[in-house]
Amino acid sequence: MISEPSPPVARALARFRFYEELNDFLAPLLRKRDIDYRCARAASVKNAIEALGVPYTEVELILVNAESVDFSYQVREGDSVSVYPKFESFDIQPLLKVRDAPLRDVRFVADAHLGGLARLLRMLGFDTLYSNGISDEEIRDLAQAEGRIVLTRDRELLKRREITHGCYVRTLKPNQQLREVVQRLQLEATARPFTLCLHCNWPLSPVEKGAVLPRLPEKVAVHYQTFTTCTRCERVFWQGSHWQRMRAMLADHLTEHAA
Repeated sequence: MISEPSPPVARALARFRFYEELNDFLAPLLRKRDIDYRCARAASVKNAIEALGVPYTEVELILVNAESVDFSYQVREGDSVSVYPKFESFDIQPLLKVRDAPLRDVRFVADAHLGGLARLLRMLGFDTLYSNGISDEEIRDLAQAEGRIVLTRDRELLKRREITHGCYVRTLKPNQQLREVVQRLQLEATARPFTLCLHCNWPLSPVEKGAVLPRLPEKVAVHYQTFTTCTRCERVFWQGSHWQRMRAMLADHLTEHAA
């Protein structure tokens, strides 16, 4: 007897709606409107969201038929799916199901195109790993092993399942990127400016003037009394004109208390 082939599994037709900055990832004709989308067979809501172009690391809340679900939820025929980005104005902790941990850990790894942003985040006191030649695989491994938020302008990198915490950087210039990341991740209250070495991401420590005197320029030795040093690269820092300019720039990104 020849068995009949199994009938094909129907693909579920669901209605999606993306909110606020998640629309930036969509094709222009799909932005800020309901999207009727026929999902792949047995698709999870995570699969569907990324098929439409949105990295799952940018998503903080998913409501299906007004109920909060996690990424593994299997889309069904007729579902109404609302997808939200990170919330900054109110607490949605009781609703969160997409991750076991919040997205507010303040340790980063930046891709090879964000060196300027990495330096500015270190200036604010945030542990930020970066190198010119860092690969996507190294970023993935560091994020996974050390619980770091991935900073990138490559949305495909954020779709890797091993990366659970990420931030897509929309702006192009480092100063604008810093403002964007500080605001989106609410970093003002935890900023500790000038506590990390800008070059190697190592903590700075106070040092007696006498211990570094042979390494100081003559005018610096005359006019300054307070110094810090990096125990890794042994650079010496003081509050000169360059420090004053950096401090003024950072003040634009911080609350009065943090600045």
